[in-house]
Amino acid sequence: MKITEETIDHIAHLARLRFEGPAKAAIQQDLENIIGFMGKLAELPTDNVEPLVFMSDEVNVLREDVAEETVTQAEALKNAPKKDSDYFRIPKVLDK
Repeated sequence: MKITEETIDHIAHLARLRFEGPAKAAIQQDLENIIGFMGKLAELPTDNVEPLVFMSDEVNVLREDVAEETVTQAEALKNAPKKDSDYFRIPKVLDK
């Protein structure tokens, strides 16, 4: 399949990109190569090939969420360099 310069411009516009000069020619050649490769893949006999849904047979093993207290507020604040009552004090990030 031949990729035209207009096609490159259209794809670049959709992707909010800009290609000029040698970069546009390189992208055009790359797209033609990719589409040519896809054409070769389409020629392969896949009649007896099972569709691939997942790359591996691994399954996520999930557990129930259990609420538990691991660190108390006092323990968390114990190592804080600065604190204000029950809160961490941090350097100002935003200016008013």
